[in-house]
Amino acid sequence: MRTHSQAGDYQAALDRAHAHASGWLESLPTRPAGPRIDADALLAQFSEPLQEQPMDPAAVVDELARLAEPGLMAMPSGRFFGWVIGGTLPAAMAADWLVSAWDQNAAMRYATPATAAAEEAAGVWLLELLGLPAGADVGFTTGATGANFAGLAAARAHVLDLVGWDLATDGLSGAPRVRVLVGAERHASIDMALKYLGLGKPAEVAVDTQGRMLPAALAEAMDAGTGPAIVCLQAGNLHSGASDPMAETAAIAHRHGAWVHVDGAFGLWAAASPTHRHQLAGLADCDSWATDAHKTLNVPYDCGVVIVSAPEPLRSVFGVHTSYLVSDDHGPGDPFEKVPEFSRRARGVPVWAALRSLGTSGVVALVDRLVAHAQAFGAALSRLDGVEVLNDVVFTQVCVSFGSDARTRRIIARIIADGTTWMSGSRWAGRDILRISVSNWATDDDDVAASLAAVARAVAAEDAGAGMKPVRLSPQ
Repeated sequence: MRTHSQAGDYQAALDRAHAHASGWLESLPTRPAGPRIDADALLAQFSEPLQEQPMDPAAVVDELARLAEPGLMAMPSGRFFGWVIGGTLPAAMAADWLVSAWDQNAAMRYATPATAAAEEAAGVWLLELLGLPAGADVGFTTGATGANFAGLAAARAHVLDLVGWDLATDGLSGAPRVRVLVGAERHASIDMALKYLGLGKPAEVAVDTQGRMLPAALAEAMDAGTGPAIVCLQAGNLHSGASDPMAETAAIAHRHGAWVHVDGAFGLWAAASPTHRHQLAGLADCDSWATDAHKTLNVPYDCGVVIVSAPEPLRSVFGVHTSYLVSDDHGPGDPFEKVPEFSRRARGVPVWAALRSLGTSGVVALVDRLVAHAQAFGAALSRLDGVEVLNDVVFTQVCVSFGSDARTRRIIARIIADGTTWMSGSRWAGRDILRISVSNWATDDDDVAASLAAVARAVAAEDAGAGMKPVRLSPQ
């Protein structure tokens, strides 16, 4: 008997999607980096009245691709350096297509053993690559914000348990206050996670000129208070790329009985490289870690990773037992016990595919290549008149000033208008800056050269006195 789920019902739509996807990927080397139309104009085109009768799926795909094309940012391009956004490795993209076709709800090991096994294997590989404790729990979240939330949720439960407070039974009302100490230049996702968890505003600890937490300042702050505490460290400062001194700060925190969480959205991957892992000495001494796979590892959006050294605190927060959830008694726990979601796609499968395609040496080469490109940007830009590179380029971030804030904003606007490359503006250390985030596996020497030429053109045009409206910069 024929059913609607037969493959033929999907084929025409999938063929059109494949054609449009291939066309999009082929356009990346030459298309402008930015979108050609804004959201308001696109909304008018997308929002025509919904028709009464069904529409052919292949025609829907064609219409979607046609409407969206002028509003797409070339984020997968090797010339895109905005907001620490990676591209997608071929194996990871193809695996993600399979994940959509398989349509597994990757919550239960018993119900979806294939995706659970792939994610568990990927988790073991991640621990090995990053030098983190074997047996740690690994969960796949929507991104580093979700990973920070999950790691800090485990931290909250653990430190309250140490003082005899049963969070699962009694909630936060009346609980001892949990002190949270953070570097003065932490990412906003830490504050968001703390807000979600009801932990309030954290206490800031002083940092050096590259945004690294000062151990002496942390020691003083820890000595100034008592009670349950969490210390949030950073692997990869948003602007400088520098990392907190893990060994020293973790030791100070642990002497005071604090849990140590590491936000390593992109910088945690330095641990995979023999050349750069010294920046994270002491990383394995911490208690939980968060990172993105859709940044440095280059898997499709969305995919974050939370790692917790001791499984019990994490599972005490997210684990649940009911008659309708069938548990697998032989494995390392169900996927839903490690993340905030019951229903989710198998986002760890593309991680397995990315790691399998790269191998250990490929991961190392990827990380080292990204850093090398960032350092090439830093070296070349520092040789331009009127250009100042503000950070030590130790990882994948480059922060540039062109003199005054107004001049910097105008030059950023020229770079964006040129269309060759996309580099986002920001504000750091009291100055407006151009921030270059090298995160895409596809970036090569030609992309770097073309992007540097675009910056040089923008500087020359500014010096020639042509008018250009400054861009509006976000605060982060």
